Amino acid sequence: MPQTKIAGIGYYVPANIVSNNDLTKYMDTSDEWIQERTGIKERRYADRTGETTTTMGVEAARIAMERAGVTAQDIDFIIFATLSPDYYFPGCGVLLQRAMQMREIGALDIRNQCSGFVYALSVADQFIKTGMYKNILVVGSEKHSFGLDFTTRGRNVSVIFGDGAGAVVLQPTDNPGQGILSTHLHSDGADAELLAMYNPGTHANHWKETAYAHFNEAPIGDMFLSHRMIDDAQIFPYMDGPAVFKKAVLKFPEVIMEALSANGLQPSDINMLIPHQANLRISQFVQQKMGLRDDQVYNNIQQYGNTTAASIPIALCEAWEKGLVREGDLVCLAAFGSGFTWGSALIRW
Repeated sequence: MPQTKIAGIGYYVPANIVSNNDLTKYMDTSDEWIQERTGIKERRYADRTGETTTTMGVEAARIAMERAGVTAQDIDFIIFATLSPDYYFPGCGVLLQRAMQMREIGALDIRNQCSGFVYALSVADQFIKTGMYKNILVVGSEKHSFGLDFTTRGRNVSVIFGDGAGAVVLQPTDNPGQGILSTHLHSDGADAELLAMYNPGTHANHWKETAYAHFNEAPIGDMFLSHRMIDDAQIFPYMDGPAVFKKAVLKFPEVIMEALSANGLQPSDINMLIPHQANLRISQFVQQKMGLRDDQVYNNIQQYGNTTAASIPIALCEAWEKGLVREGDLVCLAAFGSGFTWGSALIRW
């Protein structure tokens, strides 16, 4: 059975840089306040009219495909991970297929938020190993800036997120010492509402006992979208930051150790850990917990914010471009996010 290797990788971030000080024009916050809580200094926002989640994914995909030495006609399957699609439906996968003039291949959309890229990688790995596909394009892309509450009311969430895209081309390899060694996926929906965007939606208040405890009153849920939902800021993401932090710092080390144990390895064997860029404080806690050196962990949330499904491929590509990931290196990818879902992938580069 062949292994799955990353044959090409690319990323794209918008040109528009938004600093913490820029956000003070819209909400009661400060550079010091944001950096202290998140480690973020700036983020990128897509052009208001010219860029979408799909078009950013296309740009990242083109770079990855060029580096893999393949064309749009060579790709035989697309997996697109995002929580901010161009349309409620159809998904971004088919829009990318159209934009890149690919053949009538399959396109799968992944909605696992911060864990989306790791989940997508795991799915693609199975297709490659079984011989079903030879060139799979995996994309993680997000355009958060269109769906955030840029008022003081929404600052706890809005200061965190940025826009961008990352992509990889996966191919089979007969080299047993190269490629994806294993992937590990988990979920626990018990606290799903602690990090969620409730409306618009079709829940019709079914989950109101848990979903709306932090609102003064439950919303009118027999409508897909209502003025009340807008007035009560229920169309923006909600996050219980402390609760998410506590869960993340528990599950990150756990799933990393799961991957290492499955392959008879230990933390000291890791050459590079690429954690999902959720919060610099989370990454630092995980690094300390795992006993890893600074040169074993790559973070770029300081420049890009949390780009959700795009954060891991952006960080991985940037680390590779800087020469921090080299052939033969043991690379660990790990993510935790809304759902809650979490996962890891161990790769021999």
